[in-house]
Amino acid sequence: MPEPTKKDETPNGQPAESVAPESNGAPPLPEISLEVSPPPDDDAAPVSSPTPQADDANSLKKLSVELPNDSVPATGRKDSVWSLGEGQAPEELDKPVDSPPLSTLLTEKPQSGTVPVGGDITFVAKVEAKDLLRKPTIKWFKGKWMDLASKTGKHLQLKETFDRITKIHTFEMHIIKAKENYAGNYRCEVTYKDKFDSCSFDLEVKEAGQSQKHDTAERNADMPKEEHKQQDDTPEVDVWEILKNARPDEYEKIAFTYGITDLRGLLRRMKKIPKEEKKSEAFAKKLEPAYQVDKGGKIRLVVDLADPTVELKWYKNGQEIRPSPKYIFEHKGTQRIMVINNCNMNDDAAYSVAAGDEKCATELFVKESPVKIVKGIEPVKTTVNERIELECEVSEEGAQVKWMKNGVEVPTGVRSRYRVKCEGTKHYLVIDDASREDTGTYSIMATGGTSEAHVQVDLKPLKIHMDLQDATVLLGKPLKLHCEIYPGNVPGRWYRNGQLIQPNDRINIIHRNKYVRPASSLHDAGEYTFVPEGYSQSLAAKVHIIDPPRVHLESLNFPDNTVTIVAGNKLRLEIPISGEPAPRVILDSGHRVRAETYGDQTSLTIDVTEREDTGNYKIVLQNEAGEATASIKVKVVDIPDPPEAPLVPVVGGDWCSMTWEPPKYDGASPILGYFIERKKKQSSRWMRLNFDLIKETSSELKKMIEGVPYEARVFAVNAIGVSKPSEPSKAFTPLAVTSEPTMLVVDDVTDTTVTVKWRPPETIGAAGLDGYLVEYCIEGSESASIKPKTHTGCLILANDWVVSNKELTEKTRYTITGLSPGCKILVRVKAVNAAGESAPRSLQHAILVKEVIEPPKIRVPRHLKQTYTRRVGEAVNLVVPFMGKPRPKVIWTKNGQPIEPSHVSIRNTDCDSIIFIRKAERSHSGKYEMTVQVENHVDTAIIDIQIVDLPGPPHSVTIEDVWGGNVALVWTSPADCGNAPITGYTIQKADKKTMEWYTCIEHYHRTCITITDLVVGNEYFFRIFSENMCGLSETATQTKKSALIVKEGLQVKNPEYINHDFKEAPKFTQPLINTFAVAGYNTTLNCSFRANPRAKVIWMKNKIIIVDDPRYRMFSNQGVCTLEIRKPSPYDGGVYSCKAINDLGEAQVDCKLEVKGQCGMGASPVCLPG
Repeated sequence: MPEPTKKDETPNGQPAESVAPESNGAPPLPEISLEVSPPPDDDAAPVSSPTPQADDANSLKKLSVELPNDSVPATGRKDSVWSLGEGQAPEELDKPVDSPPLSTLLTEKPQSGTVPVGGDITFVAKVEAKDLLRKPTIKWFKGKWMDLASKTGKHLQLKETFDRITKIHTFEMHIIKAKENYAGNYRCEVTYKDKFDSCSFDLEVKEAGQSQKHDTAERNADMPKEEHKQQDDTPEVDVWEILKNARPDEYEKIAFTYGITDLRGLLRRMKKIPKEEKKSEAFAKKLEPAYQVDKGGKIRLVVDLADPTVELKWYKNGQEIRPSPKYIFEHKGTQRIMVINNCNMNDDAAYSVAAGDEKCATELFVKESPVKIVKGIEPVKTTVNERIELECEVSEEGAQVKWMKNGVEVPTGVRSRYRVKCEGTKHYLVIDDASREDTGTYSIMATGGTSEAHVQVDLKPLKIHMDLQDATVLLGKPLKLHCEIYPGNVPGRWYRNGQLIQPNDRINIIHRNKYVRPASSLHDAGEYTFVPEGYSQSLAAKVHIIDPPRVHLESLNFPDNTVTIVAGNKLRLEIPISGEPAPRVILDSGHRVRAETYGDQTSLTIDVTEREDTGNYKIVLQNEAGEATASIKVKVVDIPDPPEAPLVPVVGGDWCSMTWEPPKYDGASPILGYFIERKKKQSSRWMRLNFDLIKETSSELKKMIEGVPYEARVFAVNAIGVSKPSEPSKAFTPLAVTSEPTMLVVDDVTDTTVTVKWRPPETIGAAGLDGYLVEYCIEGSESASIKPKTHTGCLILANDWVVSNKELTEKTRYTITGLSPGCKILVRVKAVNAAGESAPRSLQHAILVKEVIEPPKIRVPRHLKQTYTRRVGEAVNLVVPFMGKPRPKVIWTKNGQPIEPSHVSIRNTDCDSIIFIRKAERSHSGKYEMTVQVENHVDTAIIDIQIVDLPGPPHSVTIEDVWGGNVALVWTSPADCGNAPITGYTIQKADKKTMEWYTCIEHYHRTCITITDLVVGNEYFFRIFSENMCGLSETATQTKKSALIVKEGLQVKNPEYINHDFKEAPKFTQPLINTFAVAGYNTTLNCSFRANPRAKVIWMKNKIIIVDDPRYRMFSNQGVCTLEIRKPSPYDGGVYSCKAINDLGEAQVDCKLEVKGQCGMGASPVCLPG
């Protein structure tokens, strides 16, 4: 054992401190390793431990107790550890005891600081992030519990930054405008995964000008505000006195009761208060703090009593010591002495002496002489399962030694593989059944030296008596693998395909070296390997699991193994199969089916199914274990074929009936019904007529437009869908018969004919009107009484009606011929169109077939009652209606003479007479008399026809007189007036030099005139045209002589003129003006310029020439340029330019046009007035 020393002295002169062996002098970890000296004798009782020390918030501290010469002796041993529990002694607060970090995350820790009231302070902590994958977590605390993350605000701010170059996280805590109660102890904690680091620091807040009250302010800074507020209402409590008089284990409770947050700072300040040393009343001189004695030696413990009469008791580790040969008590005056003889290691303990109520204590250290190793252990080399015995001899009998393996103490308990025995000075370490793990360096440690040797344990040579054999097993049968090796007790591991096999319910591994699997599965196939533990050799075998092939159609859940699919879709049947090895799939099907096998299933694929794919498909599976077959039926359903083209047998006014045949192929699914569509023949848009299926194969179509050709088609529907449409039916047109003709009356009756007339039906319909059918019936037929009365009130038989016109007549007047004179007939008329005959319109009374004489009467049109005027060359076509029966006789005469048919064509009808002249001449003028005669009755009418022509020129135009600038002309009327009155004359003049004629006056009515304002010195000719209703005469009559306008006594001298140069470059006299226009209303841009020669004008919009754009019209007249913009839009806005260019230069003007929207169009609010 090490030599005992005083606690305050070590061989190096440093205070002794217990350190765990594996720490290498580093700061201790949270687990505290405590090494305790050998226990004392059985009669020694342990002394009560000192008061425990308070631990920090997140770290554990290991403290040693120092006993200086002038201090009170300690009551504990040198290797005791103080644990303050809930409190901490004030004497220990000022010792520089660091909190050992669990790791070194913090590269820079916050430092304690001082700040005045109202000042700012910053605490900085830095963490290096080179080995960190993410940002660490940091927390700031005040005291033990207060997390400052929830207190951030106006006075506290937390900041985090990261420098990507140095890879350092910087965490800052800013305290702004500090208050007195901010003082105290703070803590910073950093966490990253399983790493942790923390650091404590203090903040002291000082108030300027009140240093004398500093201690009082610090004491009150940690008091709760509520306590200060209630000082007037509650009794004053002096916490300072309470802490002074309390035990250290009560400090935490007092701090919690009175709301103290900075307990450590408070206790530190309390330590600074000087203590009053109390003078011992019982002892004049106490025991020394510690004593040291050699093993086998003697020690004297002496105390000096102040009162010799006081009873004295000695204690060892808390147990009272009785006088004995080992312990001898002596009295020498006031001294009391205890002598301990023959000290051994059991006497190394804590001793105390009690005098009345007072005690003093000391600690005795027994120094043992070192034990030396006389004979060291020898190296050993052996094989497994052999016995190993290591022997060592020391210098003393019964010496305490420690056996180590690779630097670790060898366990020697009851269940340990190692046995330790001692025979005198010889010590043995025995290993009965050696293994390879026992290889290593063994050493023995004594107080005076050590000895070590290497032990090598090797394996015995491996011999294989029976190797593993390859096996083929049927699926579900047991699988057994067996091998035999030497040595037989060697453990090993089984592997399948490189994976370790663990025993379970299915797998049973029996050593020695047998592997049994009760029931094999497909997963059991593979390469099995047995690897003896510790050997490089291995035994291997391949296991092959076979299984007959099977097709699992039942898992598809198809009724009767039938798969139904819609044509056109992709069919993919994934059929589960089994078998080992994987079976070969043979598909008995067409070339359109593609078979693929992978894993535990085979798939049959048809990319696009068709009707022909319906049928049975046979699947055959083969492998070395057998063969399996299965059959599956594929049913391809499809939409039905389209029906045949429908037939339209009956057509009405707005309806028709239609029939059709069912489709030849129903798509392997029953026909559920039909859809009908129709369209106009000229349209391409079909309209569905029914949304509920029609079960029958016939239907009646309604609500059609009469006269419009239609086509219809049919769709068949089954459960799969709708078929393609049928071929369209033949075009049909809904038609209706017209209504009956209206206003049927008798127009004329003769001895053998009856003429009737009527008006068309009120309703004709889209079918139009092809014509009329006229029927008559002779009144008095024998079967007249059989037929019911018609709407005309006559009794007639349907068979008695005789069709008068075999072919339809389009006229509304018809004459029935071939009648017997004197008979009475009934007449009716029917309108006929493509839809049939309408209802008949009949006369109300019977007609007597007998001619009636009607006197003739000529109905002269109003425009013929006056003179009928036409120009020569125009056509004359006059129609003069007349009346009379029987047919009147018409006679035309001219001026009492018959009209020659070669000059005038005349055509007469029953009701009018037409006179026609193809090309009128002036000879056709005259009075035409028309005479109409019926037997002795006559009527006449006279029509005056006047054919007019252009007049001839005036006769004998002469110059009557010339004076000054005036000329008097006289002429006579033309000889030919053109068969029309002369309405006026036109007079023209011409200068003799140029002979260019200019009109002086038009529509002049008199035959003499004076022409004025003639130019002096000129000589004039004159001519005159005559004018009537047809116009000016073709020629004019000219004066034979000319009229010279002269002035007597005046000689005209023609001056010489120099021609002026009028050439000029373009120059705008009126520029363009910025204009606002309303969208949709034409607008114009105007400007004017002058230029000589004539300039070319170019219009531009946004500097782009406007060419051939129909929206723009450009005008230029006498230098005024206009651009008209037709119905402008907002996109026509912009900058417009007008450029004029000629040979001498160019000029340009610009303006801005803004087009605004009309009212209500969402554009600019520009409205036109009104």
